[in-house]
Amino acid sequence: MTRFSIALAALVAVPAAAQPLTPAEVAKIDQIVTTNLSQSGVPSAEIAVVRDGKIVLDKAYGKANEHLPARPDLPYQIASNSKQFTAMALLLLEDEGKLSLDDPVSKYLPGISEGDRITIRQLLSHTSGIEDFWPQDYMFADMNVPTTPQHIVDKWAKKPLDFQPGDQWQYSNTGYVVAGMIAEKVSGEPLLHYLQRKIFKPLGMTSVRDQDETNTPAFPAPYTRYALGPIRPQKPPASGWLYAAGELSMTAADLAKWDIARIDRAVIPADDWQAQETEVKLNDGKGTGYGLGVSLRTTPRRIVSHTGEAVGFLSVNTVYPDDRAAVAVLTNSWNTGDAFTQIARQIAEVILPPPAQDAVATAQAARAHTVFDQLRAGTLDRSLLTDNANFYFTPQAMADFRSSLGPLGEPTSFEPDGKPVLRGGFVIQGYTIKYPTRTLSLSTFYEPGANGRIEQFLVSPGS
Repeated sequence: MTRFSIALAALVAVPAAAQPLTPAEVAKIDQIVTTNLSQSGVPSAEIAVVRDGKIVLDKAYGKANEHLPARPDLPYQIASNSKQFTAMALLLLEDEGKLSLDDPVSKYLPGISEGDRITIRQLLSHTSGIEDFWPQDYMFADMNVPTTPQHIVDKWAKKPLDFQPGDQWQYSNTGYVVAGMIAEKVSGEPLLHYLQRKIFKPLGMTSVRDQDETNTPAFPAPYTRYALGPIRPQKPPASGWLYAAGELSMTAADLAKWDIARIDRAVIPADDWQAQETEVKLNDGKGTGYGLGVSLRTTPRRIVSHTGEAVGFLSVNTVYPDDRAAVAVLTNSWNTGDAFTQIARQIAEVILPPPAQDAVATAQAARAHTVFDQLRAGTLDRSLLTDNANFYFTPQAMADFRSSLGPLGEPTSFEPDGKPVLRGGFVIQGYTIKYPTRTLSLSTFYEPGANGRIEQFLVSPGS
């Protein structure tokens, strides 16, 4: 076995707070993580799984650095997953009456390009137009030298805007540096101290620290890969570069405590949670898929999430509020593919129930199957059809449907093709009908609603 294989085999677990996961589910999650690490070469992963609003699995896999096995009590750099904490700090300061998210940036920090037209809300939603100081997926030359938030602002936030505030969505780490400086100015204390006092201590998140503190041999080390070459240790950046845009290190379990607070609407006022999870719209009314420090998705289920990329670290934190579930995955490598998101997605498939099917679509699919069975048998309940569809099914059409479909017998599967669309006042839904030796395509039009009659029912050879 290679050194990596030996490290990968050594798993370290912390007793779970509750254990609704079955042994088979835990074994499946172990397989998911170890397989993805082995295939990608990522040295280690730390995961925390929330189900029913409780941490049910907290585990580490692989090697944290060349001399340290991964352990679930080791904080990893979570990078841009820090943004949701920075944004929440600004929301809490608004509660304290110290600012408004709709205040212009110039009220607190002079010299920002068009700062009188950029609001704090636009900083937090990546709609400010301020140029991103770190769009690259590698460590650029300046990062070899220690920096300060003011230096980042002076070099990048005083350039001409990339677009007028509110016109576009464009990720900007610089915008979060500006936001962090505003938070410190109005609170009168370092951002990390404020977060410790208002969030981390109340939630028992004891592992949290500045990521610069974790660039030592006592913590997980960063790794990288060049093209398809070997996994190599990655030189960390000099201090100060991530600040409010991504300065935090913590364990997966502590990140999961934050997720549980989100699910329960705990510690933080409920309206602040809601504000963070409300999609910000552009000036033209188009959606951004982003709130205040979090990405938002509503299909097939509601998801609040974010990813993080620090030098040599990748992470993803995904919350399923309506399912009272969450998955946090922290890894210590970059340029090694998407193992971190694959792990999170595959774990979610294990712990979440299948998404509930739309009741209308389910009813329509059942009706389509019923009509198909009737036609291959030579019968037809015409009350299920519109007048136009009844006109289509002449005696000749009925005879041809029966003679061509009847001999095929019972199909092995009858599945919808994609999502329904609207056209001409009807709901359009295709289906694929499979037999052992051939495939058919079915095109259906329905009147809207669960009891909508069928307007079109066309069967043709499938590919």
